[in-house]
Amino acid sequence: MKNLTGYSLLLSTLFTACLGLLRARGAEGAHTMSDYYVYVGTYTGPKSRGIYVYKLASATGELTPLGLAGESDNPAFLAVHPNHRFLYAVNEINQFEGQHSGSVSAFSIDRKTGKLTFLNAVASGDPGPCHLTVDHTGKYLLVANYNIGSVAAFQLHADGRLGKRTAFQPHTGHSVDPKRQEAPHAHSVYMSPDNRFAVSADLGTDQVYVYRFDSSDGTLTPNQPPSAAVPPGTGPRHLAFDPRGKFAYAIEEMGSSLTAFSYDAAQGVLHPLDTISTVPKDYKGYNDCAELFIHPSGRFLYGSNRGHDSITVFAIDPVKGTPTPIQYVPTGGKTPRGFGIDPTGSYLIAGNQDSNTLVEFRIDATTGRLTPTGQKEEIPSPVCVVFEPVE
Repeated sequence: MKNLTGYSLLLSTLFTACLGLLRARGAEGAHTMSDYYVYVGTYTGPKSRGIYVYKLASATGELTPLGLAGESDNPAFLAVHPNHRFLYAVNEINQFEGQHSGSVSAFSIDRKTGKLTFLNAVASGDPGPCHLTVDHTGKYLLVANYNIGSVAAFQLHADGRLGKRTAFQPHTGHSVDPKRQEAPHAHSVYMSPDNRFAVSADLGTDQVYVYRFDSSDGTLTPNQPPSAAVPPGTGPRHLAFDPRGKFAYAIEEMGSSLTAFSYDAAQGVLHPLDTISTVPKDYKGYNDCAELFIHPSGRFLYGSNRGHDSITVFAIDPVKGTPTPIQYVPTGGKTPRGFGIDPTGSYLIAGNQDSNTLVEFRIDATTGRLTPTGQKEEIPSPVCVVFEPVE
């Protein structure tokens, strides 16, 4: 039995390494794609009706608005299916079809126009869903519900529609801030690079929860240990795995900080390495962190600051995995809640929620630094930016 267990762990480790190599090569190969649809989720209101779409020409950086892609109620976070045919959105609401719950919506993508066709919607399980992801097999969708703090999984049908709920994991506990951490507040959910674990950052408990994920039936089981802690009162929000699957990072909304972890892929265990600030040492004003992405090369990390209104660029030590801030770049607007990096790793597009703009930056492939391209688009209340190849 011991030999079998060791063999199983060896296979898992080899699988993770191969998957990381394939993804790294995939990121390099993505440079052959010339155009991308840029989908932007918004908070709806007098000026916004849902999800908007742009076309990005990666050869030139030209960003062309294509208008409303699909109507949806507060589509605050988006995710695209691995087969590129479907897009999913959380609906950040508190009531859905008579239930005290938010919802998740499914859309099909017209690959020739970028337009979305609504397929169906289901209750997310709790109010205030704020983040979602599709597992790497494309068979299940996972969602994080903020208000009460829970993670749920749903079956995905072959036609892209959302099916039955296959898992529901409520978080418990609280942390040191009596106003913002009085209860769990699940703020995101991600799949590990090998698809064996689901990882959720919870702002209310200062924990990053890890669940074993069964891709055969979509179930979630608490891992052992069930979570990793960040410094008290920092409030983890979003996460990023490095392409090799050796490290992970959590951006902390309340602490204006970033925690680096080493990642044991075989066991699904996160080990904290270091926590550093996302803003300059001499900055004394208000700030809440928001989005976090790692560059396709795995060499650079990008995090957004709301208040300082900037993107912080970090260089990652390739051996230790620790990040070092190398640049603080104003986003040219107010409250950069969300941003995205195109699959070629050439451009970063930031959504300034409170100034209603998208601002584009070119990424230096050698240094990771950002330079504004001069592209700026008006859009009401942008909160999420995702990319999808044009057919």
